[in-house]
Amino acid sequence: MNVEDSNRESDFSQLVAKGPKVLLHDHLDGGLRTSTIIELAEICGYENLPSNDDEQLSNWFHEGANRRDLNLYLETFTHTVGVMQDSYACHRVAKECAEDLAKDGCVYAEVRFAPSLFTEKGLTVHEVIESVLSGFAEGSEKTDLVIRTIITAMRTSSDSLKIAEAAVDFRNQGVVGFDIAGREVGYPPTNHLEAFQFLQRENFHFTIHAGEAFGVPSIWEAVQFCGAERLGHGVRIVDDIEITPSGECQLGSLAAFIRDRRIPLELCPTSNVHTGAVQSLKEHPIELLKKLGFRVTVNTDNRLMSDVSMTSELLALHEVFGWGIDDFSWLTVNSMKSAFLPFDERINLIENVIKPGWKNISSN
Repeated sequence: MNVEDSNRESDFSQLVAKGPKVLLHDHLDGGLRTSTIIELAEICGYENLPSNDDEQLSNWFHEGANRRDLNLYLETFTHTVGVMQDSYACHRVAKECAEDLAKDGCVYAEVRFAPSLFTEKGLTVHEVIESVLSGFAEGSEKTDLVIRTIITAMRTSSDSLKIAEAAVDFRNQGVVGFDIAGREVGYPPTNHLEAFQFLQRENFHFTIHAGEAFGVPSIWEAVQFCGAERLGHGVRIVDDIEITPSGECQLGSLAAFIRDRRIPLELCPTSNVHTGAVQSLKEHPIELLKKLGFRVTVNTDNRLMSDVSMTSELLALHEVFGWGIDDFSWLTVNSMKSAFLPFDERINLIENVIKPGWKNISSN
């Protein structure tokens, strides 16, 4: 790359960094600052960190996550969860999360976490949620970020109904949805059918992690048995799409249903590579799914583990697929349409923040 091309790419990167972004799939305990992990470990007496050096710890998380296996990827959360076992830590991590997302140009974000993971030292589920919500409020104050919360149950546990009830308890305080997450293989979403049926009766939104480590059957259960409004990842829906020798795409009945119903796919490109859902960004089906008209959204998943931001994810799509400002505007509108925010608030952000923001950038 010559100097002129390098300067052009640098200018483009700066423009993308300023763009109004929407994030639907981001895990609170996957986005801590490493400096905060070290400080919190010292405060609470957590002695199991692999390193107390900021740079070394960052590298450890990145290398640990990039092992092409979801179960191995999840092992890195032992340490972030380990230092988040009191109200101060939960509040601080949430506050810094909101600050970091606002700095990255996010104008709307739904950040998810599993409160039961942070109760080992006596906090109740409700106390965890209260601490996180107060942190989000403080961190987003005086910024352009609107931040909301998705409460997650672990698919390996049996308390999903209790967690779903807690999510509904906070529906007027910033909690907009529910999710199940964790090890996908061997833990189908129908194990938690009682929780999803409760949420449906309560007119409450929910998404389901499906189609990441396991394929079409997991997606099918999430949509057709449990009623998922969005798919957490959903990248393996490509397994239900056949590409003929002539290059034509034939959608299976499930893929066609998801496209027809406009069920959003919460795609996380870099994370999908790290967990082994796809082999490389170049082979990621996001380009195909976009061309076929699926409701595609782009997300970070775990900013610490995968060393990403919304800006870096968009720039990666630019580098690999040649996507530009118009594509990013389209993606952002897709995400905002798919958010669990009330309709009038979504429209306001789309028409008065997102579209004008990207249009202003494209004219530069």
